[in-house]
Amino acid sequence: MNTESPERGALLYDPATGKVGAYQDRSGPYAMLRPVGGGREWQADPATLRPATARERLSAGVTAANERTRSAGDTSRPPLPVRGCAMCTELDGLREAARAECDGSAETDANVLLRRHHSREHRP
Repeated sequence: MNTESPERGALLYDPATGKVGAYQDRSGPYAMLRPVGGGREWQADPATLRPATARERLSAGVTAANERTRSAGDTSRPPLPVRGCAMCTELDGLREAARAECDGSAETDANVLLRRHHSREHRP
């Protein structure tokens, strides 16, 4: 990398870590990079950094998308309704009716709707 600092947000490849990061700023002799998609910054030697290739940028974006999916929560267990929430109660009722009718597809649909409702209405 040249002596001039890159533009904030520029995607750079750090050979020391083998990762692509978004340039944040300088901190003393180091360049500060943040993982694509967010996360904890790390220090990198500015002399070894280079612009990320299209393939490296794509790979970093896919990794970030996969991390978001993994961190979306445990989908192996059915979501629980929030006490006192009318929509949660309604969706839980749909799920229970589907279970009673042995309709696995409708039960899964109700779980998906309940998870979506949780993420929109009950997450800080």
